[in-house]
Amino acid sequence: MSQGRHIHVASRFPTPIIWIWPQGRGQSGGQAGGPHTCSLFLSEPDGLHVEILTSTADFGLAFKFRASWRGEEIGCGFQPCKMEIQLPDVPVALIFSFLDAFSLLQVSRVNKCWNRIADSDHLWRTLCLKRWGFCDLTSKRLGTQTWKQFFLRQIKEERQMALAQPDDFICKEVTADLGVFEEVAYLSANGFTMDGQKKSVVCVVSSKHTLYTWDVQEGAMMWSSPAQESSIVYLATIPQMHLAITLDIEGTIKVWNCQDRDALAAFVMPWTCASMEAHFSKDGSFLMVGNSEGDIYTFTVPELKNISKVNAFQHSVDLLHCSPDKKWIFAGGIHQHIFSKVFFTDSLLKPSEDSIPLSLEFPCASCYRACWTPRMESRITLMFRKETTKTTGFATFDLATESAEGQTVIRAHQIGSFLLPVHVQSPLWMGASAENLIVFSSGPYLFLFTINGLLLQQFEHHQETIVDLWVDSLHVLTTSLDDSLHVYMWEEEGRYPYLKSCCHLGHMQHDQPLPSRYISKAICDNVSIAHVVSKRGKFSNLVMYSLHM
Repeated sequence: MSQGRHIHVASRFPTPIIWIWPQGRGQSGGQAGGPHTCSLFLSEPDGLHVEILTSTADFGLAFKFRASWRGEEIGCGFQPCKMEIQLPDVPVALIFSFLDAFSLLQVSRVNKCWNRIADSDHLWRTLCLKRWGFCDLTSKRLGTQTWKQFFLRQIKEERQMALAQPDDFICKEVTADLGVFEEVAYLSANGFTMDGQKKSVVCVVSSKHTLYTWDVQEGAMMWSSPAQESSIVYLATIPQMHLAITLDIEGTIKVWNCQDRDALAAFVMPWTCASMEAHFSKDGSFLMVGNSEGDIYTFTVPELKNISKVNAFQHSVDLLHCSPDKKWIFAGGIHQHIFSKVFFTDSLLKPSEDSIPLSLEFPCASCYRACWTPRMESRITLMFRKETTKTTGFATFDLATESAEGQTVIRAHQIGSFLLPVHVQSPLWMGASAENLIVFSSGPYLFLFTINGLLLQQFEHHQETIVDLWVDSLHVLTTSLDDSLHVYMWEEEGRYPYLKSCCHLGHMQHDQPLPSRYISKAICDNVSIAHVVSKRGKFSNLVMYSLHM
């Protein structure tokens, strides 16, 4: 009897969703070949139940099966292994929706029916959305590619970035007298412009009160705004709409399409502003601004129509962060008497005169950094300062809404916390991964901890203090006082070594002590890196790296 080939298709659940034994034709000593068949199939998502009863007399050659979906029998009988069980497309697609990309590719090889279902745009678009939050792609940006082709191309580019060495990058440097560059953000969504071009575009704010856009691959300026009356202090972008939003020191908000001379809209805030956050969502883009009086303003984009105003604290709102699924808004302040809060986004976007916005106060004061966990819609990690012991701590929470006494309330379940040892210098920057890991910089070192305080890795790739840390679901970038830049990438599914060191870029020797006003920050997408190095009153460089494709 042919033993066949055993494939286990993994899922995101601790128990198997599918077991498959693709078999060839013939009995013992027979030559493998012909269509693959399924001799065992077990799964119960959304009411589907398939029961396989293997015949002890004809083990591996025949089986009895009984299948039902949502309580209704959809098949039963006795089948030879060489024949195929034809389940309806809908329950099979449901099962496949629980699989990761590798498993989906595996099941597509079983037979023509499964290949057709596994190649469906719906399944691959869902995988894209889970992996890349930016992936609300228009048909223009997708072009002639299927979602499967897009997914595989993006994965290939990620691998190229992970394996890249300094010689694999084309470097373009901007040293023109355009003022000191202070803020930088991508205007393209992971290497795609809104019209579907494969191009990385960055926005840069300069001390000459001007906003610029640059083509990273070409190293060429694409557009610049007129010089503004006041210094621009905050920059946000919405790549899906090709929009940049600026906020100046006088409180003037402007929305730019980065093509026309004039702004699309403007709004003047009544108080000094301390934070700004812009986001794209399927229900419409929105902007949130926190001011020195503890208020949070919510606007539509691009119109800048004021939707709501809510008072969060008695002190400045220094931090605003929106969750990956746009369901939650975190608001915090560095004042020692401020306890950070989380707001239910809908209560700010759709305010009611009869009720106050739904919110919850965290039991952490002096919170000066926070980040949402990528691909985990309702998980957030806070970094706080414990004033009594002068130590830094981290606390991770899962959020949920539930009904209590006829009202909807927010619950926060703390799933991890720890304090750093006293001898560890207080971190300035932090980030998180989807595998319950926290990364932060301290002096010239980069540390990786679990959310419960287990030290996993310590990196020593910089000789000088790390001055900026940039983290997303795929990459970690560090920049230091010697102008060097180091690239790391998260390992998939929490595999060791968790965070992989990729390459070290750039190093500039200083003949004089660094000025007190020093900026060195970097951002990246799948195919490029933008690095801003500025010294107040000295010079400013924009260094753009793009991969050889």
